[in-house]
Amino acid sequence: MATGRPTHPADRGRPANRGRGIPEATVARLPLYLRALTALSERSVPTVSSEELASAAGVNSAKLRKDFSYLGSYGTRGVGYDVEYLVYQISRELGLTQDWPVVIVGIGNLGHALANYGGFASRGFRVAALLDADHAVVGSTAAGLPVRHMDELEHIVEEEQVSIGVITTPPGAAQQVCDRLVAAGVTSILNFAPTVLAVPDGVDVRKVDLSIELQILAFHEQRKSVEEGADQPAAPAKAAAPAKTAAPPRSAAKLRRAAEPGTDGELPAVMPA
Repeated sequence: MATGRPTHPADRGRPANRGRGIPEATVARLPLYLRALTALSERSVPTVSSEELASAAGVNSAKLRKDFSYLGSYGTRGVGYDVEYLVYQISRELGLTQDWPVVIVGIGNLGHALANYGGFASRGFRVAALLDADHAVVGSTAAGLPVRHMDELEHIVEEEQVSIGVITTPPGAAQQVCDRLVAAGVTSILNFAPTVLAVPDGVDVRKVDLSIELQILAFHEQRKSVEEGADQPAAPAKAAAPAKTAAPPRSAAKLRRAAEPGTDGELPAVMPA
């Protein structure tokens, strides 16, 4: 269902860029630009330079300009980019100028959190249904929506024209849920379950594994600790104690005299009676 958003005046007569190949790396950065631009738009900032926007998005400005060239947007020298037009351009390229119904399968703690996330609606996504196989969960509500049983999956996908499914089940159930979503006609899956899903050609899967992200952060923390330890100045070496001077060897004559009573040498080993 289209949103009915009017075409931007600067875009009239310009063909959509969907037929032109855009690198996957560029596609992955477009949401970063859109997030930064949306924040600027909310502050009523009319224009932004490539350097300012790149800094806000956390990328290199040359890379940003290259990415925008795929959209046919080059900005104006000395002025920068029109914020509202870029928001529209990127939203259109990402397919966010239409409504995307989504089903969430697995309404545990994470499923509840996603259902209550307010950012979906503002970004073009509508949670069409919440599904779970646990009869103890079915019938409860989350974000004002009832949790429905998995047996309704196929009907919901057809009725709501769902093409995106979100899996938040335990890992052991994820593949079975994935297979049912694909069989029902879902062609894009966001997987939060800590497992790798097997899907046929034509189905896109994005995996979000929080434990992997934490492990990567732990690696960087460990490396920083090692580097900080290497940067510490080494403790000065403790001075070695001076070696004791060995007594000079005594001659055989002196040793004989020392053994004779009445001499000035050392006391004899056996005193005379």
